[in-house]
Amino acid sequence: MVDKLNSKANSFKRVSVNILSAEKIIKMTDSGGAVSKNGSGESPIISQEEGEAAFVRVMAQLKVQVGIEAYTSWFGRVKLAEYSRNLVKLSVPTAFLRSWINNHYGSLLTNLWKQENSAILRVEVIVRGMKRVSGGVVCKTNTAPMVLEEQTTPSFVESYTENPVKSVQTGVFGSPLDSRYNFENFVEGSSNRVALAAARSIAEGHKSALRFNPLFVHASVGLGKTHLLQAIAAAALKRLTPARVIYLTAEYFMWRFATAIRDNDALSFKEQLRDIDLLIIDDMQFLQGKSIQHEFCHLLNMLLDSAKQVVVAADRPPAELESLDLRVRSRLQGGVALEIEAPDYEMRLKMLQQRLKVAQQDDSMLSISDDILEYIARTVLGSGRDIEGAFNQLLFRQSFESDLSLERIDELLGHLTRSGEPKRIRIEEIQRTVARHYNVSKQDLLSNRRTRTVVKPRQVAMYLAKMLTPRSLPEIGRRFGGRDHTTVLHAVRKIEDLICGDQTLAKELELLKRLIGEQAA
Repeated sequence: MVDKLNSKANSFKRVSVNILSAEKIIKMTDSGGAVSKNGSGESPIISQEEGEAAFVRVMAQLKVQVGIEAYTSWFGRVKLAEYSRNLVKLSVPTAFLRSWINNHYGSLLTNLWKQENSAILRVEVIVRGMKRVSGGVVCKTNTAPMVLEEQTTPSFVESYTENPVKSVQTGVFGSPLDSRYNFENFVEGSSNRVALAAARSIAEGHKSALRFNPLFVHASVGLGKTHLLQAIAAAALKRLTPARVIYLTAEYFMWRFATAIRDNDALSFKEQLRDIDLLIIDDMQFLQGKSIQHEFCHLLNMLLDSAKQVVVAADRPPAELESLDLRVRSRLQGGVALEIEAPDYEMRLKMLQQRLKVAQQDDSMLSISDDILEYIARTVLGSGRDIEGAFNQLLFRQSFESDLSLERIDELLGHLTRSGEPKRIRIEEIQRTVARHYNVSKQDLLSNRRTRTVVKPRQVAMYLAKMLTPRSLPEIGRRFGGRDHTTVLHAVRKIEDLICGDQTLAKELELLKRLIGEQAA
């Protein structure tokens, strides 16, 4: 009887503490204060440097345990999002990666973090860009309290609309298509006209399209690759059954293939792919793993030899996809590679005008003058996403600043607007800055000297040339004394490996990037 009373008393005490904690949070929210994480039994604040150092140590241990190939495939783009006394949050770019890591490496990650810090209770993997909320925090409003929930699936909804976006599934296991991505709203300009014509020809099933099979589309981020590929799939589905058209991201292909092997279902997986007429692969640069690339090579050969259409997109041309198997690269180079370049003024203006029409469907009273649209088109010189970001900021500001002048717009969009063409970093500037930093001569970097005092600066300069310029590996090699592209690739990978465990080198690289950027500005 006494034990039961003690148990009830303890339960009541825990409930009371929870209620008091919630009330305290609400009071702090009402008063505009922040929830403190020190001095009250909560997780103490940990400096960013300590968190990053712990992250580097844990990831180095993880690489040892899972092997370089698996680490590169599944953890190459993992970042530390939050680190407190008892909680670690890691972020990844897609929901597929989150699901895969949680299912296959969740326990291992938790154990490694507990070895690093025994106080860690939970390791979470979140998707970058998704809405996240701390568990249990209640936001008090004038009406009822609202608990913010985690968004568990990727949202395709753009900021100018709250209407849900319909998606269409391609094939038996294809990635979903965003219904907004079609040819009707794809903005055509001189930078993408050839790629668009090829895409339409494939989507409509013209026999002439087989002359450029496979079609390889490459462009930097935000220039419309995904829109174009999904438009091909959407149009092709009007004349073909869903089972004959498959749109996949390379990452999703990896996940499906690995899952099929785990479930002893690889044969069925291959059979489904064998019967398709059109295969579309996006983000090819993320295809990792020898066994997966080997399987993809077989699939590619089978489809092309059967006169089935293949469309691939990546952020660089096939020859520069160094992580891909040589046979895959060779087969991709056998088709036609088309580049989508940054939009020119006319195309940027057309994109802004189209965005305005869409926004006016939700608000018929919305009005933005031609002068303002033309000013943004002249000064925002980046990708389509930069244009969209500028328009969305303008839309937001206009909701409570009705009379926006061009001077005010320039102030608001200062991080996006430029008075002239953006300065490009030159390899010669990188060589000069690195040579000065390491106290060697530029000629040393170009020479065949193999002493440690020269090799490291040379590798650092090659790494920065690859990271900060659009130059290909062969071109970088030529700028460094006529070296082979494999030498440059070795230098890049060497520095990438060293960064994981060498904080001093990581800080040196950040300093060099800043110095090089200041010289180019």
